[in-house]
Amino acid sequence: MFRYCRIGGPELRVGRIQREPNMARFPIVLTDDEQKIVDAERDSHPESHVRRKMLALWLLHNEIAREKTASIAGLGRATVQRYVAAFREGGLDGLRHWGVLGPVSDMASHSDAIRASLTESPVRTIAEACDRIEAPTGLRRKPTQVRVFLGGLGFRWQRIRAVPVPPKKT
Repeated sequence: MFRYCRIGGPELRVGRIQREPNMARFPIVLTDDEQKIVDAERDSHPESHVRRKMLALWLLHNEIAREKTASIAGLGRATVQRYVAAFREGGLDGLRHWGVLGPVSDMASHSDAIRASLTESPVRTIAEACDRIEAPTGLRRKPTQVRVFLGGLGFRWQRIRAVPVPPKKT
């Protein structure tokens, strides 16, 4: 932040000066227990976004500037600021929180009925599956969407072939 003020003596020139003195950085200081947790989770946490957050927190704890931390972690400086704010508000649990939920399909509420219906009498084609799903649920979806949905339910396409029978001897 810059502010404009008068520089010089009686000429009353106006110019830019340095940052305001009350704009201090808040250093990230971790306790010994937190250091152990962050050090372990920045390499081995199952979620990649949490590993990135822990790496950024570890770099900030080691007194690396936020802009340099952002470039090392492959993040934006504003993202590093959000991570710092989340750490200040909720500690490590606040930093681990990932409040992103993906979209939920309308067919998800009918998944048990769809699974039971298709297990009881399998379909031959995806087009037939589309028709069978539309009948009880009223939801019409394109074949690609139905194929992805059925894959999520554990169904997979199986090729059906004729069983070879040896020729009859005459």
